[in-house]
Amino acid sequence: NSADAPETITSRDAARFPIIASCTLFGLYLFFKVFSQEYINLLLSVYFFVLGVLALSHTMSPAVSRIFPVSFPNKQYQLLFTQGSGESKEEIVNYEFDTKNLVCLLISSVVGVWYLLKKHWIANNLFGLAFALNGVELLHLNNVSTGCILLGGLFVYDVFWVFGTNVMVTVAKSFEAPIKLVFPQDLLEKGLEASNFAMLGLGDIVIPGIFIALLLRFDVSLKKNSRTYFYSSFLAYIFGLGLTIFVMHTFKHAQPALLYLVPACVGFPVIVALLKGELTEMFSYESSEEVLPASPRITSFPTVSGSPASLATSMETMATGSSPRHRHVQPTST
Repeated sequence: NSADAPETITSRDAARFPIIASCTLFGLYLFFKVFSQEYINLLLSVYFFVLGVLALSHTMSPAVSRIFPVSFPNKQYQLLFTQGSGESKEEIVNYEFDTKNLVCLLISSVVGVWYLLKKHWIANNLFGLAFALNGVELLHLNNVSTGCILLGGLFVYDVFWVFGTNVMVTVAKSFEAPIKLVFPQDLLEKGLEASNFAMLGLGDIVIPGIFIALLLRFDVSLKKNSRTYFYSSFLAYIFGLGLTIFVMHTFKHAQPALLYLVPACVGFPVIVALLKGELTEMFSYESSEEVLPASPRITSFPTVSGSPASLATSMETMATGSSPRHRHVQPTST
């Protein structure tokens, strides 16, 4: 089903990404300066509560499904919302789910209520990780060149907004939503009630993550039964993140993680390709949307597919009375 296929980022999308991200970031900054922070965060909390519950349900579904015994009465359900009647009837929402999905939704809702009421860092991180995993699953780079354009553009974006202005840090601290992972620095002193946090934006996970996923698909395409480029880029990510933390603690100043992650995640695989004589193959590789061996694809639970532009087109089609495309709604990361 084409509606369930991942969204592929082209070189044109990659080039525009830092500009769109900059406009969004500065827009949020102005919002927090002009309007009351309390009311904005209340609205965002409700919005991310809904998205977080769906994202976490989608993420935990495979693990929960394996826990249930084979004899478990797993009933199938369908939520159908249509417009019109007779021959002119049109599908607007069509959810297919089962009892196991409802259990996942219930567990995720408990986490959601906990986050909504307490804003606890563990609940925040559970939602943040779910958004990040969904983002890596749903977004695909079409080739390594596009990945380099995207990472290079966001490298400049991150450095400018962190070192050039106070915009990034202000928004990150003001924005009470699971768009970042928080790490309690006083965990040993205060336990679960820790209040002094270091932050890592989800973009610093998802953007390098989709590049590392591309290299894993490249490994598979070589048919050499090895994961050399995946492991080299994954270790490079760990190195880059460790370097970020080290510099941050040394200079006591917020650091743009992509300043260290981009050179590491791009440089290490390129060096490996040069040593193996596969640099041309790596940059000429065009990613397809095939499912990797032993990597589960979740399709049974409501999933998000379609870019904002394509979703807007679908809504436009409904308004004009034509037959809309069938779409499943899936949580996306921010």
